Parts: sequence; C-alpha cells; structure tokens
Amino acid sequence: MPLTLREYALLLSALLLAAGLYGLWTPDLPTAELQQRHGVPGQQVIAIDGLRIHYQDSGPPDAPVLLLLHGFGSSLQTWEAWVPQLSRQYRVIRLDLPGFGLTGASPTRNYTDAVDIATLTHFADRLGLTRFGVIGHSLGGKIAWSLAAAVPERITALVLMAPDGFAPPDQWDSKPYEVPAFMGLMKYSLPKPLIAHFLGAAFSDPQWLTPAMVTRYHDMLRAPGVRQAILDRADQTLYANPLVPLQQIRAPTLLLWGENDRMIPSSNADLYAQVLPQSRTVILPQLGHVLQEEQPELGLAQVRAFLNTHLPPLQR
Repeated sequence: MPLTLREYALLLSALLLAAGLYGLWTPDLPTAELQQRHGVPGQQVIAIDGLRIHYQDSGPPDAPVLLLLHGFGSSLQTWEAWVPQLSRQYRVIRLDLPGFGLTGASPTRNYTDAVDIATLTHFADRLGLTRFGVIGHSLGGKIAWSLAAAVPERITALVLMAPDGFAPPDQWDSKPYEVPAFMGLMKYSLPKPLIAHFLGAAFSDPQWLTPAMVTRYHDMLRAPGVRQAILDRADQTLYANPLVPLQQIRAPTLLLWGENDRMIPSSNADLYAQVLPQSRTVILPQLGHVLQEEQPELGLAQVRAFLNTHLPPLQR
C-alpha cells in the first residue's frame, strides 16, 4: 500500500532526526589510538588500586621530585609546555588522574577525596617517592592541598594554581556540581564546538586557544569510560570545611592565579592565604584559568622562582 503524504512526511522527519542524532554521536576512542595521537615520550603504565595509571617520569632520577596534577576534564598533556624546562633540574612526574585521560574510569566508580588521596599515596609509594613537591591546577590543586594535609611530612613544596575546594561555610556539605539529567547525553554526543566554547571561557584571550588544544581536549574526553567517570565524580563531590586540613599543611606554598580567571576567581587567593601557615600569592594580569597553557612562560617563571627558594633544583 502506498504511503499517504502525511505518513511520508512523518517517515521523512524520523529519518532526518535519526540522521541528525547519528551525526552528533561521539563514540569513545580506543586507548591505543589516543596513545598514538597524544602520548608523550616515555609514557608508562602502573597498576594501582585497580587502575592502570598512565604517567611520565622524566628528568634526572636523583633530582628533587615534582608531582604534577592536572585539573577537571584535563590530562597530563596540559603540562607539555612546562615539563621540558622543569625536567632539566627536577625529576618531574605527571599522571592522568583517576577518571581522566588514559588512566580512565575507576572500576569501583568511587572518586571521593579519600580515595583520590589513598591512590596518590600508593602511587608515590610504588615509585619510591618519600618526599616531593606538588604542583596542582584547579581540581588538581584541591587534590594537591588535600594530599599535603594528609601527609604533611612528605610534601616539600606546594604550588596551588587556581585551586578548587574553598567554599564559604554556608556551602559546606553541599554539592558544587548539581548535574542536570540532560548532561548524561554527553556520554553519547560531545560536539567539538561545545568543547571549544567551554575551553574559550578558561582563557583570558581566546587567541591562545589553538585548534590543536581543542582537538586534544576533545579526544581525551573520548577515552574509554571518561565521560561516565566525569559524571560520577561530579555527583560524588561535596564541599567540606577546608580550614582544618589547610592548617595541617607544613610546606611553603605558592598561590598562583590568573587575574581574569572566570572559573575560580582570583579573589579566592585571599581565603587560602589567611589560613595557610606559610604562603605567597602571585596574581598574573591578563591571564585566565589555564595558566600552564595560556602564555605558559609567565606562570612557569613564577613557579621556578618559588622552587629555587623552597625546593632548590639539582645543580650539575
């Protein structure tokens, strides 16, 4: 029986909708393909707490150690501009944190602060790191100061770059990320222009956001299981009272912020400075949230000056 005009129109609409959704479908990329596209020289894998943690260990093995922790939705490649210089005089270790990059999703789907700190402590133990400095950005900054509070005797110097985790008292025990149901669609569709839009907001001047950066972030978000892990982490994150742990930190601390940070405002630096036992604050003008990728030499100069004083590098 031939279709009526109305039936034909409905069928055509359904086909067009299906074609549109198929065009927006964004499948995961195989780990091997991502490694080939974005892997760094000497990248290694170590099994810790059920995870296969991807990391790079570079620089002189007898030099002071620096552990680099990236931010939310990022990966170890975010430090690409800093590592060549830092690894001349430091042993630099950067990793994909649980739930991100090629480390990927945790089999337990547990991304609480306590589990993050336990995993990082076990990672440091396995690599034989008894004392080390930590540089953390955004979420990685929160993990960095939480680690420095949990094992203060092991942390020699601390650099917190726009760290997350300091909420006013009325927000303690609340969720910073109320994930709406539609966000679950990101598991199936992740348009690249959307990633470019969000990344643009992390830069003070979008000219520093290159197409290669957008491609890398987009690709790494398509690592197996990462999108579900991001949703799980967001759902499990709670703001807690930061005062007690921050007061436990013994390491000299550099608070480093971009003046035009639209993700975590630079005014938060004062909150940390009032609590940390010993800290120095540097606000860099005309920079946004991702200091290590937007004019990276500016933030690196401040970090190296701080480390020269508080974690003297290896002298050859």
